[in-house]
Order: sequence, then structure tokens, then C-alpha cells
Amino acid sequence: MTTVHGPTVGRRRLRSALRRARDAAGLTQEQVAAAMDWSLSKLIRIEAGSVSISTNDVKALLGHYRMTDQHQIDELVELARVSRRRTWWSQYKDTLPSAYAAYIGLEAEAFRLSFFQPSGIPGLLQTESYARAAVTAASTTVGDTMDAEQIEVRHAIRMRRQKEVLDRPDRPDIDVVLDEAALHRQTGGPESLREQLRHLAAVGRRPQVTIRVLPFTAGDYAPQGPFVILRFPDDDDTDIVYLEGVLAQDVLDRPTDVAAYQQMFDRLWEMSLQPDESIEKITKMADQLG
Repeated sequence: MTTVHGPTVGRRRLRSALRRARDAAGLTQEQVAAAMDWSLSKLIRIEAGSVSISTNDVKALLGHYRMTDQHQIDELVELARVSRRRTWWSQYKDTLPSAYAAYIGLEAEAFRLSFFQPSGIPGLLQTESYARAAVTAASTTVGDTMDAEQIEVRHAIRMRRQKEVLDRPDRPDIDVVLDEAALHRQTGGPESLREQLRHLAAVGRRPQVTIRVLPFTAGDYAPQGPFVILRFPDDDDTDIVYLEGVLAQDVLDRPTDVAAYQQMFDRLWEMSLQPDESIEKITKMADQLG
């Protein structure tokens, strides 16, 4: 088990380890909850990674499981300590969808991010004006009740995500497949799109960023909303898929689900233009906007 630098991955790793420890002890969740004098829902939430657990509770739980390997106990206690660490986005947790808050934490610790965007630009690569227009547009969607203050918060979070992810010393590799439609969607108007496309072309020339455009001529592919595949540096941390919708978001970690999205991304990647051709197309679109 390698060093964990952030609470989100730490909590995911801890939940898996605690589930394995309970299984090894031959105990059910109901039996453990009764023995610990906890509600069953508390244990379920801990093993789902949706809540953190104190170091004292971890010690008591491992004692109940009769775990004797002190090195392993120390590692799990440290995971509990890390998972309770306060982050820059902690102040927004009560106002953000839980899946989005989880994604921010996972994104901050991933070593590779693979985006598919059918109609827009990934948030990490958006300019300020384009991001503001995109967040404002999302606020007018049926079922969304964001007011002006909430729009400003979402915009600020998006800009902060860029700084935290793209400026960190161990910044991730980023692969992007953009449907050509995204290059035509005038989010914020033509000037905003022109600025965005020029920024995108510049970012796409960076060593750790690869952008491919899926052209209109590529043929049919199954309709699919935007998604991100996240990979992590340690083998103990399984890949994740984040489904990014306006009305709903979701985080998937079941291996079969992740494998299906990876297969889909690989197919879209192969159908797309080469990176140099893609940058040329993006630049040409920007020039056509004036």
C-alpha cells in the first residue's frame, strides 16, 4: 500500500480494506453493527465510503475482526486519518451534488483523465468566459434551481479545479475526445467560443495533454453523454468512471461498468482525427470566427 495524499482515494481504499477484513472474519454487517453498538446504516455508509470513520472506531473495528498484523493496522488507521483531512472543496460539500463532490476529490488524485465530450469542452480546459456561460446555461435547465450566487460558486469551483489539477507538480496525463459538434456550439457567443478554441489548441500542444476531434465524417456511434475515466497510480485504487450530466451525476467503480466505458472510449479514440489534425481543425474553426 503506497502513500495516500488525499482523503477521497484514502476513503475508497479504507472502505475496501474494511470490507475485506469483515469478510475474512466471517461476519455479516448486521453482526458487526450489533457488536459495535452502531446502527446498521452507519456501517453500510462506512463500507460504501460515503462517510469517514474516526481512527478510534477503526482500531475498535479491527480489534473486533481480530486483526493482529500491526503494520496493516497502522496503515488502515493512517487511511482513516487521511480520509478525514479537510480539503479546499470541503466548504462546498453541502451545496454540491454528492457525486460531483466525490469526483472533485478523485480528480485531484488521478494520474490519468480520459474525457469524452459530445457537445462541450471539459471543465478543466475551459476559459473563464466559456466556463461562466456553460454554468449559467446549466442553471436554466429544467429541474435546476441555481441562483446567481450558486452560479458564481460553481464557476469559482471550476476555475479552482483547473489550478489544483493542472498546476500541481504531479499533474495528470489528459486524453480528450471531442465530438466535432463541440467546436460549433457557441456557448457564450462567437467571441467566447473563439477564445475557447484558441485556448484549447494551445493546451492541446502541451506534452501531457492529447486532444482528438471526432469528425462528423466518422460515421455513427451509439449516443452517449459526457464521461470521464479516472486512473490512479496505485494498483489498490481501481479505475473510476464519472458520468457528467446536467440533471444528474454518478460515479461508477464496478469493474464491468468501467471496462465497458473504457472499450467505448478506445473505439471513439480510434475513430477520431490524429492529434495534429485535431489541433489544425480547432485552429481553423477559431479563425473562421474572426
